[in-house]
Amino acid sequence: MGFAVYGNHGVTHHEPERSYGGVTLYTTIGADTTRLIDMDGNVVHEWTPPDPAKPFYGFMKDNGNLLVRCYDNTEPWTGGGFGGVLVELDWDSNVVWRYDNRVIHHDHIVLKNGNIMVIGWEEMTDDEAARVRGGADWPPGHVPAHAMLGDFLLELNAEGEVVWEWHGKDRLDPEQELICPREFRGEWTHCNGVTELTDGNVCISFRQTSQLIFIDKATGDVYWRFGPGELSHQHNPTQLDNGNLLVFDNGEHRTVGSVYSRVVELDPGTKEIVWQFRGDPGLSFFSTGISGAQRLPNGNTAICDGRTGRLFEVTPDGDVVWEYMNPEIRQWRGEKHNRAVFRALRYAVDGPEIRGRV
Repeated sequence: MGFAVYGNHGVTHHEPERSYGGVTLYTTIGADTTRLIDMDGNVVHEWTPPDPAKPFYGFMKDNGNLLVRCYDNTEPWTGGGFGGVLVELDWDSNVVWRYDNRVIHHDHIVLKNGNIMVIGWEEMTDDEAARVRGGADWPPGHVPAHAMLGDFLLELNAEGEVVWEWHGKDRLDPEQELICPREFRGEWTHCNGVTELTDGNVCISFRQTSQLIFIDKATGDVYWRFGPGELSHQHNPTQLDNGNLLVFDNGEHRTVGSVYSRVVELDPGTKEIVWQFRGDPGLSFFSTGISGAQRLPNGNTAICDGRTGRLFEVTPDGDVVWEYMNPEIRQWRGEKHNRAVFRALRYAVDGPEIRGRV
């Protein structure tokens, strides 16, 4: 999707009577701060991580603190979503908790037991990589910077100690986790999202294989899969109150029809898509990576069109009732007009995260 570099920014559309209201949290990739804006687009608060860390993605805890993963360019691998510093900041940006691990990336969550789960990369052996199917060969003369990377999960307690772990290279089936033929073989799965299910098990999203999986927390076994042929390089699965999954389906390498993004609600029992939002025309909503979606208490869905920095809210019927074009420009990897946002979240002003703070 193209967007006007010099077009309107900030709030471009708002129907107060149909939108949820509240404040929206987001971080421009490459920025120094994480922002909280009101429904008029005014910045009502900012957090700044300790120098030299730069924020990538964070969310608010019930106590009003920000749990944000950052990067400081000391990471060994700098693929999409990298960032080896996870910090909890109070309202005044004081560090109250910190975890350093150079290989963590993309996403983190607070579990119901209060522990934190993170995603990490690890190099695979040549034998392990040889079992992986799919993917494109490297261009002639290209020497990969590292061995094939696999993904792992770590559960951390309050002291930052690992109390549970899961390694994809030991648990996944190479016959079922096939790398997209248009992706190079530098990574097997490229995990970009993790969420805890209501039964305590875990759902994760793999970009390289366009796959969602459920992991049995007690055994580490994979017991549910969905995606190839229906999803394409998706992000940000979350479980709704009705048990369904809300997923941002990026659509970068769709095998049928034109490319487009959509947000889908998926019934994991039947593996049927029971609701979706697409742009009209389709290409008006397309993000090749990052991005996310959040079901709001009024039934609307807040959407982060990550590549363009467009944040918007739609009704169940697909009507856009709020739209915000990120005005913050930060150079990132050679792009002078970058406004990209990994993910954005809406919070009620009377909720525990915000109450009395703005």
